[in-house]
Amino acid sequence: MFFTLPQPGDDGKTIRLSFDTAIQKRFLPAEWYTQSGVQLTWPHKDTDWAYMLEEVQACFVNIAGEISKREKVLIVTPDIEDVKRQVEGKVNMENVVFFSCETNDTWARDHAFITMMGDENPLLLDFKFNGWGEKFEAVLDNAINKQLYKSGIVKGDYGDHSSFILEGGSIESDGKGSILTTESCLLASHRNQPLNKMDIEERLKNFFQADQILWLKHGHLSGDDTDGHIDTLARFCPNDTIAYVQCTDKNDGHYEALLKMEEELKELRTLDKRLYRLLPLPMTDAIYENEERLPATYANFLVINGAVLYPTYNQPEKDAKAGDVLKQAFPKEEIIGIDCRALIKQHGSLHCVTMQYPAGIIQS
Repeated sequence: MFFTLPQPGDDGKTIRLSFDTAIQKRFLPAEWYTQSGVQLTWPHKDTDWAYMLEEVQACFVNIAGEISKREKVLIVTPDIEDVKRQVEGKVNMENVVFFSCETNDTWARDHAFITMMGDENPLLLDFKFNGWGEKFEAVLDNAINKQLYKSGIVKGDYGDHSSFILEGGSIESDGKGSILTTESCLLASHRNQPLNKMDIEERLKNFFQADQILWLKHGHLSGDDTDGHIDTLARFCPNDTIAYVQCTDKNDGHYEALLKMEEELKELRTLDKRLYRLLPLPMTDAIYENEERLPATYANFLVINGAVLYPTYNQPEKDAKAGDVLKQAFPKEEIIGIDCRALIKQHGSLHCVTMQYPAGIIQS
């Protein structure tokens, strides 16, 4: 049995795709689902990191080192030997898988596969990445997934959704049928026009076999290139919990928007109509480069097997407070801070440069 949904074609006209109803048993796992590994798309001299390459590569080495203690690290890079020299003695090489591929940039969260699990084979969903609404060149990054799949490094069925633009950082799943996202991103220009909110919600429900889409109208960070990715603002945690950025300084330009977001979060309901448990993360002190405020956020944490890696910004009191909040959300996991001041200079953070793969996906 099949049903069809209208989709925007590359020429702007409507096409139709079929979905086998058998995939209803599949689900989009929460990030704390057992993982086989995490993808890092490594910075190199031809990326926007060229002016600060050693600094950002050191940050990537720290991230890879922590992940490799617990699961595999899939490193995508055009120069494997160069990366090997960087990680030598600092990463558990038994847990490193390399894939050689040309890349534009490093934001694996937004160009990597999004994985569905269930009773059948895993389904690797490949959406179109267009540089957050055609802001940046992304042709090479958009081509990584097909090459990676053909290599056999990742296992599962291939789901081609190249007619729909979607970044992994724009959605959050609780693993139970709820997806959290923002209107500012998914309804932004240069993504999926002429689709409206109702059209996009229907597609999200079918792509991810979701029962409800929870939309936030408010919330933003200065310097954010993504139009408001949810992973910079509010994150699902176990036991119907949401950790979110809270601004208490009325003189901060984010105060009003984040207060309105907080009020929205207080009204959200689980599928069984209960309120979420809300855990506020502190707002970082403002960080500037060339007079531009950078989008530093503690919400950009990564859950891996047995640990939560979270970004720190050389703000000892707030860094520690953020770690304490995450310990409340993940009491059984080790909470590990990683200095991500390098990453925010290109307007992202720890979660943005990673993509987790559930158990059984990464082959080696």
